[in-house]
Amino acid sequence: MLKAGRTHLLTVSRITEHGLYLMDEEQNEVLLPNRYTSLTDRVGDSKEVFVYHDSEDRLVATTETPTIRVGEVAFLRVVDKSVHGAFLDWGLVGKDLFLPNRNQQGGILAGHSYIVYAYEDNITGRCVATNKLKSFIDNEIISVKVRDEVDVLVASESPIGFRVIINNRHWGMIYRNQLFRPIRVGDRAKGYVRRITDDGRIDVSLQQQGYAQVKDSVEVLRDLLRKHDGFLPINDNSDPQEVARLTQMSKKVFKRCVGVLLKSREIEQTEEGIKML
Repeated sequence: MLKAGRTHLLTVSRITEHGLYLMDEEQNEVLLPNRYTSLTDRVGDSKEVFVYHDSEDRLVATTETPTIRVGEVAFLRVVDKSVHGAFLDWGLVGKDLFLPNRNQQGGILAGHSYIVYAYEDNITGRCVATNKLKSFIDNEIISVKVRDEVDVLVASESPIGFRVIINNRHWGMIYRNQLFRPIRVGDRAKGYVRRITDDGRIDVSLQQQGYAQVKDSVEVLRDLLRKHDGFLPINDNSDPQEVARLTQMSKKVFKRCVGVLLKSREIEQTEEGIKML
């Protein structure tokens, strides 16, 4: 069934002067306007498209990739406001995502960006946004486990670290003492679940733990050395903050990587730093 705010794989059913009509398995059709078609398109071709409502409340398809889909969170900029709500840039030309007044929490200002969740309105069927996240993001039934690789969106900053949204579903925390590169609200990244507490809190790291972390970091260190003509001005005795600044890894992980590369005789370590052999 064709639904707004989602990506569908559809089949070209007919070609008209207005564009391609695409059909799903239930014989429902939607128009893909001419600006998204080419002369090579043929009846029977498959097309992956995003479906949404146009200004006349009709379902329409696009080959553009939106920043957010139904069931997802994103950091979107407010491009306009009206008496009914705000309009967000979600990556579609000529069509903004509506954030109704009833879905707004706190002051919403044009030109500013906010963390929002997209869902299908059960009355209109439209894809709309909300920045009231409590009904959609929670840790009541946790779907991840320790060491899982997860997608994170940085949602807010506090003195102890950054609150993140995990896999569009859960709240998590990245603590400052686990950060070895700068991040800010709105950033997306791959993360790794470090700990899940008995009361449902999820701690996340941007680095893998244990052997897997060292294995990946060794390759990062190799690449850094190649990019810096085979030399980095840091060694086992360097300040941890300087190590983190240059390598985006902790001093502990850096020392383990140096040990691996020394053992394989790929580098040598001097008082000035480490150098590729």
